[in-house]
Amino acid sequence: MRRRSARSALHRGYGPFLVPGLALVALVVGLPFLTNVAVSFTRWTGVGWPRWAGLANYRRAFADATFWASFENNLVLLLAVTVIPTLLGLVLAVLLYDTVARRFGARPVAALKAGLYVPQVLPVAVAGIVWGWILDPGGGALNAALHAVGLGRFAGNWLGDPDTALPSIMGIMVWFQLGYPLVIFMAAVQRIDPQLLEAAELDGARWHHRFHLVSHLVRPELLVVVLTTTIYALKLFGPIYVLTRGGPGNATIVPSYFAYQNFFEKARVGYGAAISTLMTLIILVLTALFIRAQHRQERALEGR
Repeated sequence: MRRRSARSALHRGYGPFLVPGLALVALVVGLPFLTNVAVSFTRWTGVGWPRWAGLANYRRAFADATFWASFENNLVLLLAVTVIPTLLGLVLAVLLYDTVARRFGARPVAALKAGLYVPQVLPVAVAGIVWGWILDPGGGALNAALHAVGLGRFAGNWLGDPDTALPSIMGIMVWFQLGYPLVIFMAAVQRIDPQLLEAAELDGARWHHRFHLVSHLVRPELLVVVLTTTIYALKLFGPIYVLTRGGPGNATIVPSYFAYQNFFEKARVGYGAAISTLMTLIILVLTALFIRAQHRQERALEGR
């Protein structure tokens, strides 16, 4: 009983210090979200008073082919934002730590890590404009390079062709995202005892065996990277807005940009709010699942 009373007193002591932060979160996040949910049940052009529409906007979203096309594009972009950068980042982190650092020292590793992280520092608008110049069908650097090496037949309108627009966006996103998981995993592998990998190598473990060992040891960081990049992928907006505006046609449209179109271009505020609410609920569910998986892993490690 004494321990419980001490803990409750401790928590009560921390409580007042949490109030300003919780109030700020409620004001900046909670209130706009609840307002968005309320608007999603209305028909509103953004001018005048909203009219109650019930679940009409949600029924419309589930029957809207453009919404499902945007959702499919978002799932495809998960490969470029989450899956490929995470796998490449983990492979590069182990390669830099286990091979490059031991043979060439820490400076080349730091230079490579900084160079790969640079895209994360660049503003999305700036990176998008630069890539727009590179992929320009007229005088873009990519087409010019292909012509220069005799591969002009492969030149094309990379962002203007429905067949190449989404793969081009995916390639840009892999370049943009790779530095984030690499830095996280580099920090994770540096906490691993080097003697563990040396012992594995002395026992005859090859590189892929050591990679499997490291990937198991950095699983907590792996869950964090997958969660944060998945959330980013589901609310991806900036690169689409700067590069393609969802086109050509609906080849690169995603739910966040589709909601933006309905909010500001088509004056269907209630429908745009419904799309935003659906995507927020998906993100919340995925976050809860990831946190639950992480807690299970922590309990499993504590039980060993």
